[in-house]
Amino acid sequence: MKNPTIYIGADHAGFTLKEKLLPLLRKHGYDVQDMTPGFMEGDDYPPIGKTLARRIAGSKSKGILVCGSGVGVAIAANRIKGARAVEAHSEHQVKKAREHNDVNILTLGGWNTTPAKALSLIRTFMQTPFSSAERHRRRVKQLG
Repeated sequence: MKNPTIYIGADHAGFTLKEKLLPLLRKHGYDVQDMTPGFMEGDDYPPIGKTLARRIAGSKSKGILVCGSGVGVAIAANRIKGARAVEAHSEHQVKKAREHNDVNILTLGGWNTTPAKALSLIRTFMQTPFSSAERHRRRVKQLG
């Protein structure tokens, strides 16, 4: 079975981590679409987060956003109906966010996340299915 497409984007503060992740993700067989291929000093994270979230919302694809802390792009992405972003800190947290909340966008902090840790978080994100429990489906539906 083919891995789903991952859309990835970053602002200036997350760009270095994003660039390190691209070859690692491709090496692991993911089709990665880079939505921010060029570095832009001082760019703003809200348009980047919202653009990627619009691409993900309503699709089967997943997204990864990187800014300095991971917080700003999560806030921006979550403003888009159908996008459910979570700021990643641990594999357990990411697993529960996928199972319970059907998150479709993972956000990372470029200032404090190593490529190895990011790859571990992303693999958990990509490999964990959404729960089939009725209560989880009902709650996600309430999110809109």
